[in-house]
Amino acid sequence: MNTMPPVADNDMRRATLLQILHWLAIGRVQPQALSDVYQDAIERLNPRLNAFSDYSVSLIQEQSLAADRRRRDGVIGRLDGMPIAIKDNFDVAGVPTRAGMRRRTVVPEEDAHVVARLRASGAVLLGKTNMDEGALGLTTNNPFHGATHNPHRLGYTAGGSSGGAAAAVASGMAVAAIGSDSLGSIRVPASYCGIYALKPTHGEISARGLVPAARRLDAVGLLARGVDDLTVLLQTLAGYDADDPRSRRRRVAFSPPDWEPGNLRAGFLPDLAAVGVERDVIDVFEAALARLQGELGERRSVDFSDWDFAKTRRAGLLLMEAEMINTFAAELADEAYPVSNAFRDMVGFATKKSAAEYAAADLVLDAATLKMRRLFAQVDVLVLPTTPQGAFPLDGPVPASQADLCGFASLAGCPAVSIPMGTLPNGLPIGMQLIGARGSDLRLLELAAVCASSLDAEPAYPVEPA
Repeated sequence: MNTMPPVADNDMRRATLLQILHWLAIGRVQPQALSDVYQDAIERLNPRLNAFSDYSVSLIQEQSLAADRRRRDGVIGRLDGMPIAIKDNFDVAGVPTRAGMRRRTVVPEEDAHVVARLRASGAVLLGKTNMDEGALGLTTNNPFHGATHNPHRLGYTAGGSSGGAAAAVASGMAVAAIGSDSLGSIRVPASYCGIYALKPTHGEISARGLVPAARRLDAVGLLARGVDDLTVLLQTLAGYDADDPRSRRRRVAFSPPDWEPGNLRAGFLPDLAAVGVERDVIDVFEAALARLQGELGERRSVDFSDWDFAKTRRAGLLLMEAEMINTFAAELADEAYPVSNAFRDMVGFATKKSAAEYAAADLVLDAATLKMRRLFAQVDVLVLPTTPQGAFPLDGPVPASQADLCGFASLAGCPAVSIPMGTLPNGLPIGMQLIGARGSDLRLLELAAVCASSLDAEPAYPVEPA
């Protein structure tokens, strides 16, 4: 008989996925009680944060009861009973996939591959999270479904396009969340919301059932309150999918997590201000590096003089905008429920470009691959801030450079991890990004865990907005 005291509700909402798995394993927490805590948090906080665009109390209860039964029967999955949120551009059977659009009525009959894996692992799917219209944005200020607020400060952006997913995790409405990352859509909101994120090697997690933004860039991304949680999620969700043309069939396993800090070669940009990083972010970054004395091994300056961050980000956007003409053809043609003018203008930009200009943008991916090969022949990891700035007011100007520091990993297909590195003078969090060669996901996560432990950044405790 379990005689340990029950876990307090707030502790359940502050805990990492690994901690909760431990509590479930030893019987201190039961799946239905866990889901009740997160369901209550959604009902109480979502009206103010607008992180979830859709959730069903009855479905949450049905899944948690099934998890209770499995635990009593001793037949459980890797994530059994774990409350996880899903970005609203992934198919969940029987639930509309709106992709942030005004009136998209696509109701899939099958789960996306990643959703099917979550179900098979026993996860409790809490609901769909808010996002930018068509995933074409980095603010989650949706013209039809409302803005998602940063849990650390109402009225400020949570980032995008996976802002609802990030806000749900940071505020304690979900233990973890699944989102998509094409040019930084996981990492930007993780930086602004003070949580952990992984964009895996391109194709490592199947994107089947994800509404495409740009299939050569799209990656399933992971958000959590602990860096080690990302490893569990990756190992649960990764794997070859014959029905996804970009899924990776590895002849060898992931590179093992065996970096030795003494032999590590860490690369740094020589002048962050020259690539548009704000002074306050540079100050936090430099303070974080000062605390990472031995963890990053030999520090080397890397040459990015041949890489125009803004120009290459623009090339990636053109690929997205061009593909969205097909992805959202029905929505663009719907006169009764039109898309926003801003979305139409962005997608319309691609229609004004020639085939040669599109081909030139596509060639940027090849250039990024070659740049990646040369870079990681010299260093083992590239270390830089996740975003050039912190979260900004929802009613203010939107910086064009938000994804500049994230674009390289997306264009090159590399894994990238964002970890909290500190707070800006205004009290809002900001992230550090670690980028590695393709296939180095586990090594990168191991290094991220070491760095996170040394930085001891303030945990993303649930925020209770007034």
